[in-house]
Amino acid sequence: MFGVRIAGQFGDGVLQVALASYVFFSPERQTGAAATAAAFAVLLLPYSVIGPFAGVLLDRWQRRQVLLFTNLCRAALSLAMVWQVTDGNVGPPFFITVLAMLSLNRFVLAGLSASVPRVVERDELVMANSVAPTSGAVAMIAGVGAGYLTQRWLFGSDAEESAEGPIVLLATLLYLVAALLSLRIGRTTLGPGGDDGEGSGDGGVERIPVTLAARQVVDGMAEGARHIAARKPALWALTAMASTRFFYGLTLIAAILLSRNYFHDPADVDAGLGTLAMLLGISGAGFMVAALLTPVATRQMRKETWAALLLAAAAVVVLVPGTLFTVPAMAVVAGVLGLATQGMKIVVDTVVHESVDDEYRGRVFSFYDVAFNASFVLAAGAAALLLPATGQSYLILVVIATGFAATAVGYHVGVHRRAAERMS
Repeated sequence: MFGVRIAGQFGDGVLQVALASYVFFSPERQTGAAATAAAFAVLLLPYSVIGPFAGVLLDRWQRRQVLLFTNLCRAALSLAMVWQVTDGNVGPPFFITVLAMLSLNRFVLAGLSASVPRVVERDELVMANSVAPTSGAVAMIAGVGAGYLTQRWLFGSDAEESAEGPIVLLATLLYLVAALLSLRIGRTTLGPGGDDGEGSGDGGVERIPVTLAARQVVDGMAEGARHIAARKPALWALTAMASTRFFYGLTLIAAILLSRNYFHDPADVDAGLGTLAMLLGISGAGFMVAALLTPVATRQMRKETWAALLLAAAAVVVLVPGTLFTVPAMAVVAGVLGLATQGMKIVVDTVVHESVDDEYRGRVFSFYDVAFNASFVLAAGAAALLLPATGQSYLILVVIATGFAATAVGYHVGVHRRAAERMS
């Protein structure tokens, strides 16, 4: 399962370089706040729309089979994307292909998250949620680096060309590797239902007619929402993660605009793409540090306390040195935000795993994905209203810092107040 995550997310990173080059750094396109926000909203909306369907189906379909067939479909769609760009057909069919690939990605990530408790012991969940998702995020950033280097070596600053040929074909190969690796997992090992091993037969999976899928999606989401509402630790954690994602989204869009239009001449798209790749790489290093520190820190303090401290640190660095608006200052911000947001995600994943029942995990983690990505869509809308084309705004940094600080205080106070009520 770990290999499936690494191969697939490395492929995601490679593919994202092609898409970022084409959408944000093509010389023919002038990228402003509204255009960047609109692109993110369009790309992330399928994540929110597909999420509920993924959860209901993941609680009924064998999750190993989901990992196999979704990766095969992503490989096929990436080949279709190469053909469309090569043929010059980069209109609606091209973007429909991209949206389909992103939608399938929801099944992969939700399935991987829901399957973790099936393969690790409860007392190892913090470590598992540190290593697996963080390693996947680092693999994706490594894929971004590999894709960027390939783009530079093969195409120079001709950003449009990076959406075709070797770059996307490399992503195709990685999706195929992920599909093949999934075959090494027992068909029923990842659930749902039954035992954790292969001897569970059908694993208690309900085989549902396709005609009932839509109604069961609605019913399943309602059940998942009630399940979360009845488990306050999970509810608090998901709310805090959605807030964190919102303010991280504002920061990321600002970083794209700063790299594209402020730190360099907007005509020098090569330099802009290089700066953005560097910032993403530093953020990835922060992810790795979070994976190393979080298991150690949560043995010394409550998980929720550690999450609050990370968000407080994020609030500080957004203002100092963030308000200097230099590349070194943004590099510091990228590293600390990588540490804070990934450390927060590790904590939230663990709290949700500990708080929800196995038969609901697919629906809960798909709801988690919806909140996670809908928050980013909302951040895109806010960025369109608040950010100038250069991305340089003191107001937006104050908003981001205040948001991180409020989330830290709210989560810490809420969780500890509930703990005190339970003890009284």
